Amino acid sequence: MVIQRRGNFSRPIDYFFKTWSSYKVGFGDIEKDFWLGNDNIYALTNQRLYSIRFYLKAVDGEKRYALYDLFWIEDESNKYRLHIDSYRGDAGDSMHERQNHQHFSTKDQDNDNSTESCALKYKGGWWYGKCHQSNLNGIYRRGVFEGAADGVSWYTFKGQNEALDTTEMKIRSKNFRKTLMSMDTPM
Repeated sequence: MVIQRRGNFSRPIDYFFKTWSSYKVGFGDIEKDFWLGNDNIYALTNQRLYSIRFYLKAVDGEKRYALYDLFWIEDESNKYRLHIDSYRGDAGDSMHERQNHQHFSTKDQDNDNSTESCALKYKGGWWYGKCHQSNLNGIYRRGVFEGAADGVSWYTFKGQNEALDTTEMKIRSKNFRKTLMSMDTPM
């Protein structure tokens, strides 16, 4: 299930620079730029164990992925704190060290560990710590840029000053195959 998508969909470059309430309920079009909503992500990931796959595509067409065998977030009263672990893939781990156990922050809710607001500085809603190694909800810049690392980025893939072209975050139940197998098994 897709919980986030970014790409060249003719939206304003700061389309993901939204408020807490927008990230809470979700926004966008599932076929284009999209955020499922933190309440929905919480509801899904607290029913059973989930894994998450990050699909990343650079402007030059290079594609990478990061898979984490464990993914869930806490509820709004706990500021949608992130839990993510057990990386594998070819993009490098840009989530576990700095983003794991962080609260979600937006331009109107500064919940990071920095003295400044990472969400304001890096123009997105994300699990910022001090501040980030990934920023998939930042400004849609497409390619190399100078200045603040506020573009859509994954540090261990293209660094913080080369914005990605396309990203997707997809979750899947960890017992997905077991569920399918039990459905196919005659009673």
